[in-house]
Parts: sequence; structure tokens; C-alpha cells
Amino acid sequence: MPAPRTVLLTGAAGGLGTLMRALLPDYGYELRLLDLRPVEGEPDAVVADLADREAVREAVRGVDAIIHLAGISLEAPFEKILTANIEGTYHLYEAAREEGVERIAFASSNHAVGYTPRPRGDDPLIPVDTPRRPDTFYGLSKCFGEDLAQLYWDKHGLETVSVRIGSCFPEPTSVRMLSVWMSPADGARLFHAALTAEDVGHTVVHGSSANTRLWWDLTSARALGYDPQDDSEPFAAKLVAEQGELDPADPAQARLGGRFVTDPPIWPH
Repeated sequence: MPAPRTVLLTGAAGGLGTLMRALLPDYGYELRLLDLRPVEGEPDAVVADLADREAVREAVRGVDAIIHLAGISLEAPFEKILTANIEGTYHLYEAAREEGVERIAFASSNHAVGYTPRPRGDDPLIPVDTPRRPDTFYGLSKCFGEDLAQLYWDKHGLETVSVRIGSCFPEPTSVRMLSVWMSPADGARLFHAALTAEDVGHTVVHGSSANTRLWWDLTSARALGYDPQDDSEPFAAKLVAEQGELDPADPAQARLGGRFVTDPPIWPH
């Protein structure tokens, strides 16, 4: 697929959105920014709620593709998740269908499969077709997003790459994160691959760097043309010295979703 020229970036004021809006223009994209709140330093950004269907359709009109990062990124009461992550994502897909957008990169999450046991020792990496086991209402909303993407591909021919993001920060901040970390540069590489690969239909990929301590299989991401360049291992010695190795007896360290499997699971990724 030729590289899209104009891309709508939802959630542009958030942490991941801030990182991507700085990096994606280097791939030749003209970004149209959307968020619920003003985007610092971007007076032309669209300030709109995904609950406002007309505003969402107006934001989508004329773009070639969408990177959908908007929504609540932590656990929250179901009613809030329903409005922001479930209904909001539906409104975005409907607007994309109505306006003829052909490709969406959807920010799914490791929390869609958060109760999956992490690999130990010689265990194989977690495959992308592992059964979904959401660890929170937040994770459940990402399962919905993946199913919505599949429906819109099957019924309407709207292609999506659902990226199950581990943790995308400038550097990992925990021992667990060493296994699921995606550097911002690799995040931009993966979103670029998701927007330009041919014939993706609905493809689910794991989103992380080529970490030495990797827990999940990146085969489907690499098949898009993703070539991760970074590894969390340079940060490992300091984090292990401060926090110790993971304890398999601790549910928060034995499952892919980390502390999201505990109660209350209100924690950073």
C-alpha cells in the first residue's frame, strides 16, 4: 500500500500520542491531530469528544488513514470505559466507513490477553493467536476494538492492524517492562509498517521492541515489514538491582498484564 499522506492521529495529547506526533512526520505523514483536550503547541488540532459523532466524522473527512490512540488507557469504571473506549471506537469506525478511509492502525493492548501466563525458562513465546483473556474493563474494551476491526474488514472492507502495545515510553521503568517495552522509535516504525503493508485485512500484532527478555512472538508484526531496532536489555541491570527479578508466586509478576490482574488495577502500563 502506498504511504498515506494525511493521517488522523487520535489521542494526540496523550503520552503515546505526544511521542508519535514528534516521530511520524519523519516518515512523510501530514498529521491531523485530535484529542479531547487541546494539544500543547498545536493550535490547529481538533478538540473533540469521540462521543460527538458529527465532530468525529468531520475530523475523519479527507484523511487517508487513521492511527487510533484515543481513549482511557487505565482501568476505570465500566460506564466510563463504555463511553470512551467502546462507543468512541465504534463512532470512529463508522466515520471511517462513511468517509471511505481504507486503513486504521488501532492501539490495542497486552491487557486484552493480560491473564495469559508469562513464559518462563524454555517456554515458547506467546503467539498472537493466544486466547484473549482481558484483565480489566480496559482490556475488555481492547478485545471489543479488535472484534470491531474484524467486523468492519469482513463487512465493509476497512483494513485494520490491531497493535497490542506492551509499554511505549522513552525507557522501561520496571523489570516486567523489560519484556514488553517498545521504544518510541520502534513504535513509529511499527505504525508506519501498519499503515503501508499490503493486504492486511485485519491483522493483530504484538507491539514491542526486539527485547532480549521478550515474552511474545513478533512474527506477524515482522511480516508487515516491521524491523525493530531497539532492546530493553541496556536498562536491565539497573532495574533488576533496584527491584529484583520477577517473582513467579506474585500474580502481578506471573501474568502478561502485570498489576492489571490485581485489585485495584489502577497502574501505568
